[in-house]
Amino acid sequence: MAVIGRCLEAAGYKVAIVPQPDWHGDYRDFKKLGVPRLFFGISPGCMDSMVNKYTANKRLRSEDAYSPDGRHDCRPDYPTVVYTQILKELYPDVPVVLGGIEASMRRLTHYDYWQDKVRKCILCDSKADIILYGMGEKSILELCASLENGQHISTIHHIPQTVFMVDKNSVPGGITDKDIILNSHEACLKDKRKQAENFKHIEEEANKVHAQRLLQEVDGMYAVVNPPYPTLTTQELDATFDLPYTRLPHPKYKNKRIPAYEMIKFSVNMHQGCFGGCSFCTISAHQGKFVVCRSKESILNEVKKVAQMPDFKGYLSDLGGPSANMYGMAGRNKKACEVCKRPSCINPEICPNLNTDHSKLIEIYRAVDALPEIKKSFIGSGVRYDLLLHKSKDKKVNDAAMEYTKELIRNHVSGRLKVAPEHTSDEVLRSMRKPSFSQFEEFKRIFDKINKEENLRQQIIPYFMSSHPACKEADMADLAVRTKKLDFHLEQIQDFTPTPMTVSTEAWYTGYDPYTLEPVFSAKTPKDKNNQRLFFFWYKKEERQNIEHELRKIGRPELINELYSSNDWGRQQSSGKGKKDDKNHREHKNSRTEKAYEPKPSPKTAERKSFNPNSHSGKPNKSKGKRR
Repeated sequence: MAVIGRCLEAAGYKVAIVPQPDWHGDYRDFKKLGVPRLFFGISPGCMDSMVNKYTANKRLRSEDAYSPDGRHDCRPDYPTVVYTQILKELYPDVPVVLGGIEASMRRLTHYDYWQDKVRKCILCDSKADIILYGMGEKSILELCASLENGQHISTIHHIPQTVFMVDKNSVPGGITDKDIILNSHEACLKDKRKQAENFKHIEEEANKVHAQRLLQEVDGMYAVVNPPYPTLTTQELDATFDLPYTRLPHPKYKNKRIPAYEMIKFSVNMHQGCFGGCSFCTISAHQGKFVVCRSKESILNEVKKVAQMPDFKGYLSDLGGPSANMYGMAGRNKKACEVCKRPSCINPEICPNLNTDHSKLIEIYRAVDALPEIKKSFIGSGVRYDLLLHKSKDKKVNDAAMEYTKELIRNHVSGRLKVAPEHTSDEVLRSMRKPSFSQFEEFKRIFDKINKEENLRQQIIPYFMSSHPACKEADMADLAVRTKKLDFHLEQIQDFTPTPMTVSTEAWYTGYDPYTLEPVFSAKTPKDKNNQRLFFFWYKKEERQNIEHELRKIGRPELINELYSSNDWGRQQSSGKGKKDDKNHREHKNSRTEKAYEPKPSPKTAERKSFNPNSHSGKPNKSKGKRR
């Protein structure tokens, strides 16, 4: 909201922001500033409100990281819908404009995990007038200009990156051969394959330079999704980041602790967009696949502003972005990018057109560290080790990747480096659109080697996930063995949480790969999910009996000895490993890398390359949507 507010202010508009209004009683928070001249804008923030509030098991989280003192009662469930309905009740003639993650990811028919049902475009449920999806800096200004020129909100259909509802006979410009007509909401309710078919088009059009318009029938009308704007330029991104932000929470929260703010207040974002295309992630759907970077001057200016904050002690918590090391990377041949519709530039393999040179990023790090106000700059964003290990035809690019790796490990790790292998099974990783676990093992060898050479005692903290589509108990058993071989006691773990507008969620709900329409297994019941999660904690004494039972049940009793050989188990217990702590996790310790455990390939599926339009074993989903 701060970005949108400052963009509007810079364009000459007066902006009032009411944070977390009280939706009970007489709605006084919705009335306190009167009727706006142009519109009400609603955004529940930069994180899906339901993910923020509930765990993968649908339990209330310990705190709301975006609310004062971590309180849970500051926002309702689905605040976009609740706030809009209140405003439409109070001010039925005033336009309501939606933005942010919650509305953007619900712009078409979607599966809602928390209600376990398929829901319509959020415009239908909320009765809002229009959605500005994705990053809204451009669309919000164009919307204001249209309203200033006297256009009624119901007739504003020309703005890119917007979603609106129209009568079936009133589609702007008429329906043409260039439009993609998705399966209707009603058809998706009746047939899960129709929902899976839709997602292929939704994702492809979100990742193309020249996207097509999408239309979906719902309740006898069309939800129309206009194609997105072109990727911002560096100059445009700088202009947004260089606005006069206070870098403080809303004044309403003075003297209150905002957990998320405490974590990021000394961090600097260097770029937007992500070309990783991970199956379970919405970053590319919201920010775009193509990375746009701030200039070095803009970044350094912000670092200097951070250094002037009263409680700054000289340490930057993060110089990053959606991924830490994509800064400055793009396709060499722009014409090739213009015809590409891959959701990922690096999966199943790194695109030969992608320039993976880390030189610009090294230059930024060193320029920041050279500032007298900076004692140390850390990298808190996730590092893509597949980009570091990639062997380019250009020796300079390879040398820069190794130089970056050394620079990162020597100078920018605050004791723990976060990376996200997510799993050890290559079959599951293909479904996640993540690199082979062997690449993580190679990166860990490099990490350990540099640590030893520099006499550093730093750790790699790997992130892992259970219950992702295509993941079975046998895969989790193999994960336990392979991570034990690496001497990890996993602490950063999570169950897969289905969220709107990801290929993983569509596969989890429908049971089909949207790109091939092949069946996909998913663990769905609490029991099945818990049985998978159990293997993360093989080192806990209280879980041994349960794990041995599961290993026998799935026909892998030979792994019992792999996990619980008497010497290893006795040593771990006597050294204190496996004892319960207050987080139910244990910190792993770094040690030498042992020979990797080789898991059994799953019959029939060993060659499966699911969830990817460029690499699959079955017939592709050739559905093109109806064209008229």
